[in-house]
Amino acid sequence: MDKKYFFFDIDGTLTDNVTKKIVPSAKEAICKLQEAGHFVSIATGRAYYKAEPFRKKHNFPNMVCNGGHGIFFEDELRENRPIDYEKALAVYRQAIELGYGVLAAMDDSEKVYADSFRFYDQVGERKEDTTYIIDRNFDPADYDEIFKLYISISKEEEDRLTLKDTLGSLRFVPQYLMFQPDEKLDGIMRMLDYAGGKPEDVVVFGDDYNDMVMFDDQFFKVAMGNACDALKEKADYVTDKNVEDGIYNACKKFGWINA
Repeated sequence: MDKKYFFFDIDGTLTDNVTKKIVPSAKEAICKLQEAGHFVSIATGRAYYKAEPFRKKHNFPNMVCNGGHGIFFEDELRENRPIDYEKALAVYRQAIELGYGVLAAMDDSEKVYADSFRFYDQVGERKEDTTYIIDRNFDPADYDEIFKLYISISKEEEDRLTLKDTLGSLRFVPQYLMFQPDEKLDGIMRMLDYAGGKPEDVVVFGDDYNDMVMFDDQFFKVAMGNACDALKEKADYVTDKNVEDGIYNACKKFGWINA
């Protein structure tokens, strides 16, 4: 058997977007891949604290998380890096000067800090579980690390933030822009260093725009049937929708598992 190194996105790939639970046939496929001796890992943009309960519940021994900045290998967290401190601080300062609200995550947790209620006044609460710490004396320069920034700037006004492209940013909701790691490819490559694998033996599964970065030509790329069109165009193979046994069917088709 040729050992493969599998990396799976969570949301919309392993899990049903409606129920938020892992697709049963995907879980079965993961078990069979492991039984066959393949290397299996999660590859998610989720922060470690958000991804760890899923990893633990479904017995994944390996995980690339925090958008590639986190490496969990053989049941141990090996790395969990923040974003570039000086660049993040500069973006924070510019956003404040322009009058936008900013929330800053200073560690890997649900806590965010701000010096006022400006973010809340401009766009309301975040759609994820969040603990807000509002302190008029808050200054990220008083800390050693910055993990994420959330800025209440609309798509139409993004160009005002001229430092935006100095850091990786993502927009999942119209109301605000997120500055967080978007380096799944780099995370996968570092995981291969830990595992002793080669890029040509990697298989990646994904469904959305934030998976584009890991759909690298060095890997065999599988897009879910429910994936965005841009990801399907980059894929080597488009399988069925995740809730229609897409992962299991692809693994069966290419002989990575036995039926």
